Amino acid sequence: MLNDSKVTANIPAADIERARSFYADKLGLTPAQENPGGLIYTTAGGTTFFLYQTEYAGRAGHTIAQFHVPDVRAEVEDLKAKGVTFEHYDMPGVTWDGDVASMGDMGHGAWFKDSEDNILCIDDDVVPA
Repeated sequence: MLNDSKVTANIPAADIERARSFYADKLGLTPAQENPGGLIYTTAGGTTFFLYQTEYAGRAGHTIAQFHVPDVRAEVEDLKAKGVTFEHYDMPGVTWDGDVASMGDMGHGAWFKDSEDNILCIDDDVVPA
């Protein structure tokens, strides 16, 4: 049953229009659909997430969504050029090269916050063997 289902991330926004601008201007994403509850994004890679307005945005304190990319460093540089600021976390076994974390067999990752203070991650599309 659930094994055959799709999962959609839900990303909270305190200000839906501010979030829409961030996702468009900084991440290059445009909603595929809009409804009274919020904005639905679908990427060419098959990711779907729902951006909705709530007073509880940015309170999770952990990564709420990950974008799997073929080249973390290139994506970091592209996002930095658009004004995205990256976060650094003290995690056991992780080494940093600028804003990119090397996590051994788990590959590479980089974390940033959206306009609503939600923590998002970009990481390797395929984890190295």
